[in-house]
Amino acid sequence: MVPDRDACLAAVASRDARFDGTFFTGVTSTGIYCRPSCPARTPAPANMTFHPSAAAAQAAGFRACKRCRPDAVPGSPEWDVRADTTARAMRLIGDGIVDREGVDGLATRLGYSVRQVQRLTLDELGATPLSLARAQRAHTARVLLQTTDLPLAEVAFAAGFGSIRSFNDTVQQVYATTPSGLRGDRRRPRAEAPGRLLEISLRLAFRRPFEPGNVFGHLAATAVPGVEEWRDGAYRRTLRLPHGAGFVALAPRPDHVAATLHLADPRDLTPAIGRCRRLLDLDADPVAVDAALATDPALAPLVEATPGRRVPRTVDPHEFALRAVLGQQVSTSAARTHAARLVARHGDPVTDPVGGLTHLFPTPEALADPDPAALAMPASRVRTLTGLAAALASGAVDLSPGTDRDAARAGLAALPGIGPWTVEVVAMRSLGDPDAYPASDLGVRKGCAALGIDPDAGPQRWRPWRAYATQHLWAAVPHPINHLPLEAP
Repeated sequence: MVPDRDACLAAVASRDARFDGTFFTGVTSTGIYCRPSCPARTPAPANMTFHPSAAAAQAAGFRACKRCRPDAVPGSPEWDVRADTTARAMRLIGDGIVDREGVDGLATRLGYSVRQVQRLTLDELGATPLSLARAQRAHTARVLLQTTDLPLAEVAFAAGFGSIRSFNDTVQQVYATTPSGLRGDRRRPRAEAPGRLLEISLRLAFRRPFEPGNVFGHLAATAVPGVEEWRDGAYRRTLRLPHGAGFVALAPRPDHVAATLHLADPRDLTPAIGRCRRLLDLDADPVAVDAALATDPALAPLVEATPGRRVPRTVDPHEFALRAVLGQQVSTSAARTHAARLVARHGDPVTDPVGGLTHLFPTPEALADPDPAALAMPASRVRTLTGLAAALASGAVDLSPGTDRDAARAGLAALPGIGPWTVEVVAMRSLGDPDAYPASDLGVRKGCAALGIDPDAGPQRWRPWRAYATQHLWAAVPHPINHLPLEAP
């Protein structure tokens, strides 16, 4: 996974941010590890070692650089591109599965033994699943220490540590200071009283270039009233998290995405961050994607005009799959209307601390037998919706971050009323497949027609980035999904 040594040395010498998160540099003369783009003086080549993960660097005895904060880099793009077991494991670890269910739970979800999973991550990442989760806990603890005034014991357990001692030891090892020293004297927003939401503001990093127009435009244009909104230059939505409800506001900035979270339980910080990053496709490698798509003469002008397009994904794979069925053969506006009815009737009500959000999107269990009054649509689509909801609720169809994408596709396609368009759109948005391609989509076909492309044969040359090519095709025709909204939709 780590590039060869010469490539790593070149990336460090040029401070190439494209490699941030792909590998980490250990500096033997100082005992710290950095991201490749660290602005500090470049170490002598003889003093540099290279590691495939922050956890591997920590296991080798290095502590995090205080200047470049290597724990805050974008994740490796490999885990979204690849569909093998290691990639599935990394997506699950990123969602906090090890913290909630342990390594045994991770192995069970992957269908492997604990020993096999440990061998896979050690071979590729130089660290066990527990070490990878521990590195993630350290990052979560730092965010909580520096953005809230939660007591140290609460920070420890919210970050996923099993004891105060392991919390103290990990912070000391990773940051070379105590939790109190890491917190410092800086002013922080006060933690709310019990029962109130905890507010946390942070910056979500991405690899440049980043074109926010289509990803934020898509989310705003398709926003379901009560669940999502565009307010004060930010996309806001409710979050159904492992330990309770949450809210997030995401606003594009030139060098980061500003995120403000309101959480019922601080233990949900790690999965909330992971899901927001996944929603905006922030771990993608836009340079690699754009370079591949620009080899097609038909797409090259579009890529040159707007480099860095991302694929809008989802914070809840089940939610999006159900919404995809609601959107079959209807306009964006009609799909929002159908979804809003279901939300009002079957969604869990919440109280938004700063905006107009009112509900969590209904669970598959709630929609397996919905109120007919909330389903003003053809009977065939109702059967498709309830059939999908039942399959998701029972686990017959698995769309979780660690699922096998081929198995998920096959499970969806086997359900009555689920055709190729729905399968590919769900693969793109829920499964995060970078090669998903809804060939029959009206916007795709219009974009292909405008560019003189055969929508069925031509796209084979875009593999494995057809989901990103789809974003350029959609942008080839006028539609609100292609740009940031000027006001609330």
